[in-house]
Amino acid sequence: MEQRGNKTIICAVFFLDIVEYSKKSVTGQISLKERFNAFLSIAIRDVPIADRIILDTGDGAAISFLGDIEDALQAALSMRSSLLGEGVRMDPPLLVRMGINLGPVRLVKDINGSPNIVGDGINVAQRVMGFADPGQILVSRSYFDAVSRLSHEYAGMFHYQGARTDKHVREHEVYAIGYPGDLTSTRRSVVLGDEIEHSAGVHRILVQAKRHWNNLSHEVANTERHAVALFARASRVQRVSFIAVAGFLLGGVWMVVSQLSDQPGDEQELAVAQSRTTDMTPASAAPPTALNNVIQPPEKKIQSTAPVKKAVPPAEKKIQGVKESARIRTLEETTGGPAVVSLSIQPWGEVYLDGKRQGVSPPLLEMQVVPGRHTLEIRNTTFPVYKEVIVVKAGTKTIIRHSFQ
Repeated sequence: MEQRGNKTIICAVFFLDIVEYSKKSVTGQISLKERFNAFLSIAIRDVPIADRIILDTGDGAAISFLGDIEDALQAALSMRSSLLGEGVRMDPPLLVRMGINLGPVRLVKDINGSPNIVGDGINVAQRVMGFADPGQILVSRSYFDAVSRLSHEYAGMFHYQGARTDKHVREHEVYAIGYPGDLTSTRRSVVLGDEIEHSAGVHRILVQAKRHWNNLSHEVANTERHAVALFARASRVQRVSFIAVAGFLLGGVWMVVSQLSDQPGDEQELAVAQSRTTDMTPASAAPPTALNNVIQPPEKKIQSTAPVKKAVPPAEKKIQGVKESARIRTLEETTGGPAVVSLSIQPWGEVYLDGKRQGVSPPLLEMQVVPGRHTLEIRNTTFPVYKEVIVVKAGTKTIIRHSFQ
């Protein structure tokens, strides 16, 4: 590092900021900074000391990576995983914005004689970080152009966010890992999961439906943002093709809806049934008399009031739902309790059980599951998805070990 002194170099700068740090009490600030420092230490522990310079900004930090530019991305992903995996009951919650830039900096000595950095590279990293939402990672155009050329996996991790203007009226093109609201949606999903574990009966079913709806709406919003970003970057020919495919799909949906609307309704089916009953009347039946004409209207009235009996099924369904939830609770009580799945994931992975996100491992080391057959998925943004079908028994611990290489 002494050899690099008095020189301007190009390096990756990772800037972090704790949201609303100054608004917290002294006790809250100490709690936030201790947890922040612990997560940051884990994120950069594999980077040699000679290849990094850490600046403590009080409510955050700025780290310059003098070696491999991939180190900044790996540190940001590790920090984001730690934030997503942190318990939602932590008070105050740790919310962090993150930004990465690749630019020129100059190595200098601070007042204590320690290595320090100044320059446009760290200033732009701070501006890019300021555009991010809590839990989101934004990178500058220069960093994206460099890291996306290293592998296809890196290129697929980012989506274009457009140009942002800072307070100095300078525009910055930014790319994001993760969408706005990812951290909030994850925390809400975890809270609903805890509520499901402590509820039963009809309330449990309602909370489960609420959690599914929350996850579905978030995925739909993410897909919409991704589609808009792709459309914005597409060429004119690609946009025309996209519009043509969308029109074809909408036309197919319209045809299906129109065919369903042409199907006979309940009133038409009733009229057809009545006409068939009339056709089945024997030819030898006596012709209608005046007395028959008088009696006929009450018969129609009785037929029109027959559908009133259909009001009974909702009450029956309610009773069936209560019986079903009671049966489920009885099965859980007789199986000897939930099974435990122990996780050992290297370096990290997002854990999904039967399609539902459980958290990030580490720090997630164990989770309780209902005995039976489950599909376990472990996802890492850099490697292919690992998938395994496991069968767990009540009162036992199943150990899952996987290392992404």
